[in-house]
Amino acid sequence: MGSIQIKVVPKASRSEIAGWEGEKLKVRIAAVPEKGRANAELIRLLSLALEVAPTRIKVVAGLNSRLKRIEVEGLSGEEILARVKA
Repeated sequence: MGSIQIKVVPKASRSEIAGWEGEKLKVRIAAVPEKGRANAELIRLLSLALEVAPTRIKVVAGLNSRLKRIEVEGLSGEEILARVKA
């Protein structure tokens, strides 16, 4: 199971992958960070970008933080990096 670090910017005008900031993937999320809405939108966006089911993506660290670590079941870290073209 591969993992990457993500820096989330909530309340953006639209949800998008903004590129890399060093070792972290920067993701802008249109949802507000309340009641798990931003995390749900992050998982939805990543599932589209990585072409995997949303159920295979888990936030394993930083549930209430802008800095998160996600794991993707069935993909290695290298495969995640290759699929994220930002």
